[in-house]
Amino acid sequence: MDDEVFRALADPSRRRLLDRLNQQNGQTLRELCAGLEMARQSVSKHLAVLEGANLVTTAWRGREKLHYLNAEPINAIADRWITQYDRRRVQFFADLKNSLEEETMSDNDFVYTTYIKTTPERLWQVLTDPEFTQQYWGVTHDTDWKVGSPMEWKMGEVTMAGPGQVVLEHDPYRRLAFTWHHITPEFARATEMDDELRDKLAAEPLSQASFDLEPVGDQVKLTVIHTGFEPGSALRALIEDGWTRLISDLKTFAESLPADPSQPNAPEPEPAEA
Repeated sequence: MDDEVFRALADPSRRRLLDRLNQQNGQTLRELCAGLEMARQSVSKHLAVLEGANLVTTAWRGREKLHYLNAEPINAIADRWITQYDRRRVQFFADLKNSLEEETMSDNDFVYTTYIKTTPERLWQVLTDPEFTQQYWGVTHDTDWKVGSPMEWKMGEVTMAGPGQVVLEHDPYRRLAFTWHHITPEFARATEMDDELRDKLAAEPLSQASFDLEPVGDQVKLTVIHTGFEPGSALRALIEDGWTRLISDLKTFAESLPADPSQPNAPEPEPAEA
């Protein structure tokens, strides 16, 4: 995948498209073409290359196909190369990573795509089975997963529940969506949240999170979208790093399991050294 990312970034036209998305994320093909001295067909071809390298991910809003910059490949390349070589020699990777991560979601949506070496069935289990979510997320969801059913979020002794916190979509192995949790007083205390921030978050409407699963060879393309934030949302400012870390932990956890859900839920522990 690194080679595809490097090839995609090598073209100045494609870098310009990424810059456009960095300035205003979630654009249609028509919007991206505006002001560019490129034919629509050329822009479409460049976007296909960027999407193939996972630098751009797409989502449909009604009849419109929106394009979002996806920082995951840049994160992976920066982490890999910066940890192995002198930082000054690869500073351009760090600069590029920071550029892509800084204020990328001008339309307030969080959109992130990654590829996980597993099956849709196993990944679905990882997303919905409390035995699994507890291990990489630290929470469990108490629900029957029927559309419209309430969801209780449990984090240790803390329970997060409230009106409107429900399952929105439940299409096994393809799509899961629900409203994001209430900020309850007990959650605020457990996370040592100050009163001012708690009041801001509690006053905001519930947002929505969705998980789209698409099989691609021996992997699953997972796209996470968190939307529904008001302008200036305090929650939106908090979730960027949290989601990035969580998705990374989810990927690591899912790839540590046998792909077949009927097999044991975790690999055998390594034998202790003598």
